[in-house]
Amino acid sequence: MPTRVITITSGKGGVGKTTTTANLGVALASLGKRVVVIDTDIGLRNLDVVMGLQNRIIYDIVDLVEGRCRLRQALIRDRANAELYLLPAAQSRDKSAVSPADMVRVCEQLRGECDFVLIDSPAGIELGFRNAVAAADEFILVTTPDTSSVQDVDRVLGILEAEGRHILGLVINRVHPQLVRRGEMMSPEQVLRTLSIALLGVIPETEEVLVANSKGAPIAYEANSPAGRAYNQMARRLLGERVPFSPLVNGDQNFWDRLRFWRRG
Repeated sequence: MPTRVITITSGKGGVGKTTTTANLGVALASLGKRVVVIDTDIGLRNLDVVMGLQNRIIYDIVDLVEGRCRLRQALIRDRANAELYLLPAAQSRDKSAVSPADMVRVCEQLRGECDFVLIDSPAGIELGFRNAVAAADEFILVTTPDTSSVQDVDRVLGILEAEGRHILGLVINRVHPQLVRRGEMMSPEQVLRTLSIALLGVIPETEEVLVANSKGAPIAYEANSPAGRAYNQMARRLLGERVPFSPLVNGDQNFWDRLRFWRRG
């Protein structure tokens, strides 16, 4: 299987791109796939913290592109899964330290060495975004169910579609079913109607995710939690399986009855 290079992006900060990247990486690696996750948020990295690898960083992506280390020296193996690796961002440099051409070269080195490269895009649509999208074959968009986040994703979607890029689907993060039922939060169906995009996953609003991130132990390792189950199901969909959407809370299946199986387009 050729290496799939996928950028996780949204345009807006704080919607869960880094959490999605880490958890999809964990879920895919748990399915036996070799995965490299790349943090492109130079100066503001936190993918290493979410994965609990911040104390293992010796070299970063800037060291790699500037020739101070080899690729294998910059990659950090995950503590819990030998098939998962992190290429961290630099903490003390700015985004201009890496160019889109640099990102293409880094990802070319990874092609054939792993099954998936997941690129965590920084907020905004400036240079950091251009770095994150330069080498990608496919894209996952992340939003929360609020108007401003959906508008930002729509703008990024327009940019990517104008460039002929392949959009895999949408992750709707921090969904609170009770607020949706009361009409106080956009429903997944409303989000999908606005964006006209396939649905890849729906992640519930839960303290479990915040606690897992703070502990550096992604929730995807907890396959019995609603959020952990959702990330693991997303990984299976990426591999081409037809996986129905599970209820976010017990007894809530009717809320999802009209959500279809996700299919790769």
